[in-house]
Amino acid sequence: MADLIKELVSGVVDSALKEILKKTGARKTATRRTKRRSRQAPGAGGILAEIIEAAIRKPAKKQVSRRRSAASRSKLRRRSA
Repeated sequence: MADLIKELVSGVVDSALKEILKKTGARKTATRRTKRRSRQAPGAGGILAEIIEAAIRKPAKKQVSRRRSAASRSKLRRRSA
């Protein structure tokens, strides 16, 4: 009898959990962003290592604004009109 109740309760809990996870939109696999954030370079660690790596690394490139192509301008015009 206790086994039957235990099985019933576990079934209800499992189905409720599935329903909750479905509604929250929880993903099974990590997104690219979270993978990027969590991934660390091999052998990385410590403040000193980060400082040394930052000194060696090339500086960030300056962002350059590029002119839109004629095709993309016409697409934009079509969308707004």
